[in-house]
Amino acid sequence: MSYLLHYYQRPEPATWVFLSSFLLFGLYFVFHRFWSLRNLDLVLLVLLAPGLMMVYEGRRMRVDFHPVSTKEFASNQAVGNQDIESEGVAGVRWADANALTYRSGRSLLSESGVQREPGHYVKHQENPLQQDLLVPQVSPSEQPELRSPSEWTRESLEFCGFAFLLSACALLTIRMLIDPAIVRRPLLEPNLSIGGLCFIGVSLLIFLLSNVITSDALDQQRQGPTLSPGYALLNMLPELPTTPGSEVENWQTPPTENRPWLPNLTRIFAIASNLAIVLGIVGIGYWHFDNIKTGIGVATLYLLLPYTAQMTGNVEHALPAALLVLGILSYRLPLLAGLLLGCGAGLVYYPFFLLPLWISFYWHRGLGRLLGGVATSVVVLTGLLLLRGYSEFLEQLQKMYGIWFPLMEGMQGIWGTGVPAYFRLPVLVGFILLSLSFAFWPARKTLGTLMCGSAAIMLTAQFWHADGGGLYMAWFLPPVLLTIFRPNVDDRIAVKVVRANMFGAGHKPAQPLVASPSTSS
Repeated sequence: MSYLLHYYQRPEPATWVFLSSFLLFGLYFVFHRFWSLRNLDLVLLVLLAPGLMMVYEGRRMRVDFHPVSTKEFASNQAVGNQDIESEGVAGVRWADANALTYRSGRSLLSESGVQREPGHYVKHQENPLQQDLLVPQVSPSEQPELRSPSEWTRESLEFCGFAFLLSACALLTIRMLIDPAIVRRPLLEPNLSIGGLCFIGVSLLIFLLSNVITSDALDQQRQGPTLSPGYALLNMLPELPTTPGSEVENWQTPPTENRPWLPNLTRIFAIASNLAIVLGIVGIGYWHFDNIKTGIGVATLYLLLPYTAQMTGNVEHALPAALLVLGILSYRLPLLAGLLLGCGAGLVYYPFFLLPLWISFYWHRGLGRLLGGVATSVVVLTGLLLLRGYSEFLEQLQKMYGIWFPLMEGMQGIWGTGVPAYFRLPVLVGFILLSLSFAFWPARKTLGTLMCGSAAIMLTAQFWHADGGGLYMAWFLPPVLLTIFRPNVDDRIAVKVVRANMFGAGHKPAQPLVASPSTSS
């Protein structure tokens, strides 16, 4: 964005958390009904931010300063001097590298991307109207020791962050499970007009997608091998960090150079996925809620959340979320919904556990088309694994369908911070039982049940996820937000809204929704 807006700097995650939280309450808090369920839901959403920030800071503290050799420093210094001579811009000052380190001990990089040795200078951009400044060189022994303002260690900070995240996820899960029992749903629209919501939403989307376009790609292998089941071809795509400092966390490992087209392909997938999430939410509000303002408000709220700004460029987060949102949007077309659900399940495995809920919803009409769509997507994705060769096919097939015993070591997230791994087994059993229970409860499945049930299953998947459960918020945030803002959709059942066959009419159009005049729960 600095190419378009002069001196624009990406906001730090903590700054985004404070600004977005205040804006969230200003736009969606029901001030005239303080004790309303909507206000409680907003508090639950904001509770995700502290845990996310603690995990982010803990991971930043992982990176320690790695000194370079004299030969490497001489080479880097020559590169840096050459960059400055070719730049010819006034207002470049030099500052000591140790004096500008992060509190985690990671030294800053120059704009040319080279590491500076302690006690030497790194380039720092300053106001061009000011004169050039030269900070005297200070030996490392004379420099003050930089310490974190608290005595938190990386391990304790990450543990508390993941514990806070999963606690917030547990509260949201309870909220989703009791949602079918909530009957009184008054129409509580956002505090801003449609025009204002569109302006804020479009502006946020432009900034977030611009960060994706201008981010440097990092190989996923830098963060270590993927531990959870998933699609092998999806794991080939690099990451696009969109927060300040993320792009230098693993500077020691060079990016993959034998596939130069992968970063651009990743940008295309990331942009398309985020657009699909936003437009899908707006479409659900327009076609299924009969209220375009609700759809725009939910989409804007999703873009406001701190998580969205941090993970916009992660295709593994955004693509499955987009497929789930589009599946809910097309729920009246079981074949298309099955294709989208099967594609999401084939890519990241966990949506397979949505099948009992969705099968129960379409049990009386459309079940065959749903299963046909799921099977088609899974078979196509399985066949595409052969592109990487038959020798790796069986291994990739096993990873795609999660055919292995639960991991007990080498995990990340809450399970990698000292929590005994055997506790993961009862959590997994409880998750499977919850997924199967949606085949029978509630007996009458509606569109509302489809949304809150899908959100509950993807929320509880975070508790046993081996790669950082709690951070994959895109998988559950869209259905959670749609559940929070939805009107009464008890009349939207498969027998009424799904055609009797693929080509015939065979169903009665649903009547426009009218908000209940009763009080909020």
